[in-house]
Amino acid sequence: MMRANQKPKPNAPPRPLFSCGFFRRCTQSVLSPTSPHQQPRRKPATTSSSSSSSTSTSQSFTQWRFPHHVDQTPSTTPPPPAPARPPPLPVATTLQETYQIAELHLASVSESDKLLALQLLERVVVPDPPSDPTCPPGLMRGLVSCLRGNRIVTAKYVTKILLALCLAEGNRRVAVEAGAARAVVETAAGLENSAVERALAALELMCTTAEGAAEVRAHAMTVPAMVAVMARLAGRGREYAISILAVVYGRGGAFSGEEITVAPAEEVARAVALALEGECTARGRRKGAHLLKTLEEYGRLDLSQNGT
Repeated sequence: MMRANQKPKPNAPPRPLFSCGFFRRCTQSVLSPTSPHQQPRRKPATTSSSSSSSTSTSQSFTQWRFPHHVDQTPSTTPPPPAPARPPPLPVATTLQETYQIAELHLASVSESDKLLALQLLERVVVPDPPSDPTCPPGLMRGLVSCLRGNRIVTAKYVTKILLALCLAEGNRRVAVEAGAARAVVETAAGLENSAVERALAALELMCTTAEGAAEVRAHAMTVPAMVAVMARLAGRGREYAISILAVVYGRGGAFSGEEITVAPAEEVARAVALALEGECTARGRRKGAHLLKTLEEYGRLDLSQNGT
């Protein structure tokens, strides 16, 4: 109940839904978001760290996806010129023309020209060794010069060609006169096994001529070279070395009354006996046994007492 002297309170106005300050900020943000009175909100620290992390991740992804540009501008320096190939040999229609072409190229100072000549002769002469015409002396001297060069590549070709040419009886005397017998004796120690085997086979064929046998007997290096090669080789190579020693000590050799400087018979007999104990062909064993018998008879050796 209200008292009689108490005045009634006026009704309070209704409270607005938003305070004036909040409403004013919302109005400013909507009407003028770029108003200078608006204070920019600061981002929390976590947002900046995450933003920098995402930025670095984006940069790394961009670098992986798009690599740096590489300057591919062609160099102004010209490449070095390729070495000039030797001109091919002219085509020969006859064996005589082949001999002439090979002789001219073997006389050249260019190693490539000599190699081309040797390859030409190998293709023509080795598969079907000719008996006619006779090899020109100039060509044989060129082959001997290449053999004395003591090169592995050229020696392989020269020994093949020399053996094929010496199969013809008429070429053996030409080879001896060109110095092939002396060249084989002096270079045998430095040749590879296959090359020295072919060279000794050619030398044995040259020894079938009187000039070749005399050349081999007169050379002071023949016996030491053949003993060394005989110990190194086997099979046919050993057979050829024994055959050449048989030329030195056989009929018309060291025990025929000629004054020839050779190795002592005891040492040669010991080397031949050791060679026969190893790998050797049947022909080599027959020649070796005959050589030992010759050394025993003419050298006054008792091989049984020497343990041979």
